[in-house]
Amino acid sequence: MARKDLLKSLMGDAPAPAAEASDPAAPRQARYQKGAIGAVSQSIAQLKSRAMVEVPANQIEDGGLQDRLGEDPAEHERLKASLAEYGQQVPVLLRHIEGSDDRFQVVYGRRRVAALRDLGLPVKAMVRELSDRDLIIAQGQENAARRDLSFIEKANFARQMRDEGFERKIICDALHIDKTVISRMLSVADTVPQVLIEAIGPAPSAGRDRWRKLADQLTAGGFSPDRVAGTLTGESSDARFEDALRIVSRRSAKLAPAPAPDRELRGESGRIGRAKKTGKKTVLTFDAAEAQGFEDWLIDNIEEIHRNWRSQTGE
Repeated sequence: MARKDLLKSLMGDAPAPAAEASDPAAPRQARYQKGAIGAVSQSIAQLKSRAMVEVPANQIEDGGLQDRLGEDPAEHERLKASLAEYGQQVPVLLRHIEGSDDRFQVVYGRRRVAALRDLGLPVKAMVRELSDRDLIIAQGQENAARRDLSFIEKANFARQMRDEGFERKIICDALHIDKTVISRMLSVADTVPQVLIEAIGPAPSAGRDRWRKLADQLTAGGFSPDRVAGTLTGESSDARFEDALRIVSRRSAKLAPAPAPDRELRGESGRIGRAKKTGKKTVLTFDAAEAQGFEDWLIDNIEEIHRNWRSQTGE
């Protein structure tokens, strides 16, 4: 079974796998069902045999890793209004809390659970026995299927998976992202301190390049992330990101070295020109009247001059 169909299978939407022992594809399927991802797939047939249940919302707790950075009150109210008018159309996925028959953890569907809890309504759910490891993998795959998670939320989730001890390949498989993109995500999540990420929030309009810019300028700035986080005043997450970027950009500009002053070039009779160094460029400017043809001689002999310099410096 392809990993992209895992979520549908968990929720009972995919075609049931054939039960015939003589199925020629069985050995290949058995080989596939190895490892952390396969552990979730092996009990799909058992899940399909279970009916959807209604669970009181106050018996459900959060589980897995943090996938969202802050909650949007307006979005929460819209979801409540929709559930109140149309009911819950899609079940959430839960697992039993170990040692308890009537307490559950959310695998995914946290926002729906929170909205139904506020409405005082029961939660329609599928209940699945999952280990801590498989819960996080299933949560990661559900996150990969959602289009509304921002770059930094996905990067933060990948960082949490790595910190929980998941191998890079498992992180890639769970999020359906290749190793190069995962490495870039982790680079940003490791450079921008968590306190600042949480203060900014999801910043949906800020993609990888802008977060990379913030990370680079944070590194160059040498200041307290807590202090920056405490100065963010934007009402929206995007506005707070702009606040942070503006602060570190201004600080980085102050720390940038001043350009080197022009250097006067002098000969035996006095000034013959100037040398100006900007970044990685050096420009020599000669006064034709004062240099008296020296600039032409320099151009004609630059190869030999450079060769002598290399022999003397060992470059």
